Amino acid sequence: MKKLRISLGVTLLVILIMLIVACAINPVTGKRQLMLMSEAQEVALGQQYDPEVVTTFGEYKDEELLSFMQNKCSEMGRISHRSNLDYHIKILDSPVINAFAVPGGYIYMTRGILAQLNNEAELIGVIGHEMGHITARHSVSQQSKQQLGQLLLIGGILASEEFRKYADYALQGMQLLFLSFSRDNEREADRLGVEYSSKIGYDAHKMADFFQVLKKMELASEQAGVPTFLSTHPDPGDRYNDVNRDATAWQDSLRYSSWKINADSYLRLIDGIVYGEDPRQGYVEGNTFYHPELRFKFSFPPGWQLENMPVQVRMAPQDGNALMIFTLSSQNTLENAALETIEQLQLTVQQSGQTTINGMPALVALSTQVTQDDYTGQQQTIVVLSYFIDYNGTYYVFHGVSTESDFSSYQKLFEATMGNFDRLTDASKINVKPKKILVRSVQRSGTLTDAFRYYGVPQNKMAEFALLNNMELTDRVQPGKMIKIVGE
Repeated sequence: MKKLRISLGVTLLVILIMLIVACAINPVTGKRQLMLMSEAQEVALGQQYDPEVVTTFGEYKDEELLSFMQNKCSEMGRISHRSNLDYHIKILDSPVINAFAVPGGYIYMTRGILAQLNNEAELIGVIGHEMGHITARHSVSQQSKQQLGQLLLIGGILASEEFRKYADYALQGMQLLFLSFSRDNEREADRLGVEYSSKIGYDAHKMADFFQVLKKMELASEQAGVPTFLSTHPDPGDRYNDVNRDATAWQDSLRYSSWKINADSYLRLIDGIVYGEDPRQGYVEGNTFYHPELRFKFSFPPGWQLENMPVQVRMAPQDGNALMIFTLSSQNTLENAALETIEQLQLTVQQSGQTTINGMPALVALSTQVTQDDYTGQQQTIVVLSYFIDYNGTYYVFHGVSTESDFSSYQKLFEATMGNFDRLTDASKINVKPKKILVRSVQRSGTLTDAFRYYGVPQNKMAEFALLNNMELTDRVQPGKMIKIVGE
């Protein structure tokens, strides 16, 4: 019994030492906190996540805008609580209004949020807020408390580790976008955003204005799919008044001669940025998916949900009992495309053969895969129907996936979808253009409504465009004022 007490005491001592080591000093608060990751590990994690985030959402190319953002990000980084970090910022090719940060100094802004901002001060405030999450180590702390759970979009079918890697290659990037901080974290990030943006001379009151715009947008409509800023950044309370109070306190403390807002220069930067979905990257009409740049189309089952991502298109019924994936193979022959996939997914081929799909050579394979449920430990058999299609030397791949018991219910739907893959030749479907932010100058005194009418804005779009400008339709505007409208 005495020996047992000694062993127990040693064990408790080891645990206590480990906890002391794991309790790092928070660079913002100066207090100890649970941290199971060193700064070097944090930076390495960010370097690992970055390509996955970009793969998930795609990167929006605008060198002038990106250069401006990177310069301001670096400038704020130098006066932040973690000035030793290298800060990186990227624009994601997504229409949703969001921004998020990855451990180690990586910040992401969607083109959707950039289109909604109206001046440099708002932009710098949001970047400062995300930098605050990094400097206070919020995302690292979240991961230290609990590992990010798997985002199983199609339920148990993705229990297969091999298929999970294939179907959710950029899963970590999606998890980071869905990661929600506590209200205390948000309050702290707001304070830090105000501090950092104020220290480089920007009017942080505009950060409060932008949060108010987001609140109006949330009330005006509910946006499904990838979450927007307020759903991943829960409102810590009276954010508008709190940020305004903090901004006033910093301005009283710093006493700069003037505070930058720079509306016109910002609007010039985003003039022409894509607004909303970009049909050039693929779009849906009815239950047909069109890709004008790659010149193909296919129809999918009515009622199924389709998610178009840079690396793949995923389709699933509402009940989540089946999954279709459409993607591109990097192999140089149809046979190699099939062999690579079968090996990668560790499939056991039951049947295979050659066919043609609308005049294009194709291989068809019916395979199985025995998987073990991560939670119950029980085995189940997944059935996979795969089509490999040679479209002028480019090799496209379809997979239809379901459990052995459900496969017969979905097989004909899989075959119908894969079998109608075809070339896109309809000029009206090919020549679609994305909507863009167009910055225009008010020509005569009047209301915002008058200015919109001058530029031919439809009546049913005026309220949306007023919110886009953070204005009311009845607001007075003077000649020369720059406003945003949307067009091609």
